[in-house]
Formats: sequence, structure tokens, C-alpha cells
Amino acid sequence: MKNRVKTIYPISLTRLLLLAVILVVAASCERDEVFEKEQYKNVIALISESDNVSRKLHSLGKESIGYVAASIGGTNPTEKDIRINLVEDPFFIDDFNKTNFDLDKTKYVKVLPKSHYDIENYQLTVPAGEIGGKLPIRLNVDGLSPDSAYFISLRIESASAYEVNPEKNFVLYQIRIKNWWAVGDGSSSYNMSIKQRESGSSSEIQMPGRKVMHPLTVNQVRIMAGNETFSSNINVFNKYALILTIQDDKSVTIAPYKNVEVTQVNGDPDFPNIFKIDDDGFKKYKTFLLRYNYKQNNTILEIKEELRMEYNEDDEAAETENETN
Repeated sequence: MKNRVKTIYPISLTRLLLLAVILVVAASCERDEVFEKEQYKNVIALISESDNVSRKLHSLGKESIGYVAASIGGTNPTEKDIRINLVEDPFFIDDFNKTNFDLDKTKYVKVLPKSHYDIENYQLTVPAGEIGGKLPIRLNVDGLSPDSAYFISLRIESASAYEVNPEKNFVLYQIRIKNWWAVGDGSSSYNMSIKQRESGSSSEIQMPGRKVMHPLTVNQVRIMAGNETFSSNINVFNKYALILTIQDDKSVTIAPYKNVEVTQVNGDPDFPNIFKIDDDGFKKYKTFLLRYNYKQNNTILEIKEELRMEYNEDDEAAETENETN
């Protein structure tokens, strides 16, 4: 019996292309199915900015409430309450400092001292059908420095249902202080107009510019004397910084922050050491009119100073409302 030889016919180019299309479509369908499952599933995350920091301002002189918020992602509504347990974890503060500031410890953020906050219950609940929940933090920021950012580090320890987003399983709640005249992040910049002369001289120099103001207490702020340049270096503002205390009658007292020799001069009708609100019919301005002398090296400088910063009452009200949200 003769051996039969099986003839192998070459696959045509058309069939190869058809096979390739079938494989691509199958793979695409599989990816779409996985994507759809990922899209619709519920995932828990703590709400923060891109670097896992939730930045908040809190007012001096009163107790305030801050919130750490959790969200439930996904399209399908939840069918039962979700209990999320949080724990404090200082590791993330250490990691934040090393990642952002390396060996420059002068820039490190600080752990908020326990004496300044209270968390009554570390468990928050997201009710069935809801997309989020909040954990309240009771805060008293009096005594904190405007030159530091303070963090509370919280991590999800467990959840009663669903999975946790591993990239959003912790939050760094950042506290900066503020009062009515300034916020502690260095963004309160007043337009400055200074008339300066050396003691005993008849020549007066007028100097425009901008001056950063920092909050210290509910009614105290810090500025640099005269035209001295502000720096976050403690040695700089210890040398030339002033404290302005705003009294209930809007009068202002001027005192040294640390080492500067300063004398308040009263009785000048144009610079009577007061705070007031200027309204030109279109805009409103927070305004200081100051008169003082201070010693720069061996020279006494006589200063007449106006500080003005535009403000909007609606923006201030919104900022106060968002302080605890």
C-alpha cells in the first residue's frame, strides 16, 4: 500500500489578516470587560490633593473643626453602611519631609502637638447609598507658629466593605494659622508706601513696595521694620521684625518681635498708628497707618508707613465657611 502524502496548502494573506483581526477584537473585548469591571466597582479613598495633603487654614482665638473626608468611587451605589477605621501614622510625615526637603530640616513640616487637637472617634461611616463620609477633628491653633506647617497623618487601617485605593489610603491633614489680617502661608502681601529719613536729616526718601504679614495671635501680626527684606530665615526676622497689636478701637501698638530697637511715635495726624477699612466706592482695603523709629545698625530711621491690601467680604466669608470643610 502506497503511503499517502498529505498536501499542505499555504494560508492566504487574506486568511492571515482575518485571523489577526479576530485576535485583536477578542483581546479588545477582554480589555473592555476588565475596564468595565474596574470602572463600576466601588473603591474607598481619602480625599486630598495630588500629594496626599489636605491643606486647611484655621483661625486663631477660637476652637474650630476640621474634617478628613473619605469617598467611595465607582458607578454602582453602595447597598450597606461602610465603616472605615483610621489610625495615626507618623511614617508618612517623615516620608513627606525626606521626599520634599531631603536633608534641609529647617523646612520640615511638624507633627501637630496632641495638645492642639482631639479626635474623639477614629471611625467614620459612609451611609448606604452615599458617596462619602467625614471624620471630625477638633482644633485649637493658638500658640502655633506662622513659620511652620503642622500635619496630622491618618491612614486607613480597615474597612468593613470594598477595597481601598492603595495610593489614597492615607492623608496628611495640614494646619496653617490665620487671623483677620493675615494667613500663615506667607500669601498676605500688603502694598507698602514708606517715607523714610535718617534721624537728624531733612532729606526724606519715599519707597514703594510690598510687605508680607504673618498672624501671631487673634489680634497680633508680624511685619518687617521699614524696608527690611523678609526671609524665612529665623535670624533675619528675629533681627528686624515688629509685632503690631490691633486693639478693639482699631488703634495699633508697635513692639519688637525679638531684637530690633523700635520706638512707636504717636501724634502724627497723617500716620496715627491705626488700622482702618478704606472704601473707594469700588474696592475695599485693609489699611494700616504707622509711625515709628527703629535702629538699623548704628542709624536711627524715622518711618511713616502705609500698608494696604484689597479684600472682598464675600471671599472672606467663603474662606471662613471652607475653613472646616
